[in-house]
Amino acid sequence: MKRMAYIEFKDVVKEYKMGEVSIKALNNTNFQIEKGELVVIVGPSGAGKTTALNILGGMDTATSGEVIIDGKNIAKFKNKQLTKYRRDDIGFVFQFYNLVQNLTALENVELATQICKKPLDPKEILVKVGLEDRLKNFPSQLSGGEQQRVAIARAIAKNPKLLLCDEPTGALDYKTGKQILQLLQDTCRKENMTVIIITHNAALTPMADRVIHFKNGTASNIELNDNPVPISEIEW
Repeated sequence: MKRMAYIEFKDVVKEYKMGEVSIKALNNTNFQIEKGELVVIVGPSGAGKTTALNILGGMDTATSGEVIIDGKNIAKFKNKQLTKYRRDDIGFVFQFYNLVQNLTALENVELATQICKKPLDPKEILVKVGLEDRLKNFPSQLSGGEQQRVAIARAIAKNPKLLLCDEPTGALDYKTGKQILQLLQDTCRKENMTVIIITHNAALTPMADRVIHFKNGTASNIELNDNPVPISEIEW
């Protein structure tokens, strides 16, 4: 019996209706991801990357097709099931941090851990991401890179099965962006967490175990990489 992949996107369609017009953001999209992989989904704007990520994270639903994660078809989940799935299984890292401005770095991370089953220690995670001297700082007192580290710490502290990152370095300078990608690469390896990064920057693909190329709403090409390159060795 063939072993099922950790994530399976099967003939997924996502259709948006705008009046009489119908737009397919995803058009019979298929791909698989194994547990513990670092995956880069790459493609131009409008290719369907963010739509796929939102469906994987339970923030959007497929019009048709199957979205199998850890043996469960989340495409059939009701709203209550999706809420529980997002809370217990998913960590999100966005391009623009989404921190609560009147909470400290530590409080931002603590807030996320209060709603999940088996959270990690917020202070320990902030120390791991290099913010031991910034625990009591508010977002306005932190640089862009530090805010993104808080956002990543918040996502990791939930102890998610799946860490989803939407252009996590898009608002950062080159040096800081590289540090953030190193952090994500290290997290995947050390915590055996499945990490998915979407980007339009094809130069980042050597860091991944699996690269999924998106074009016109489909996964047009999938590459497996037996020897991922440390992000420190990649220039772009």
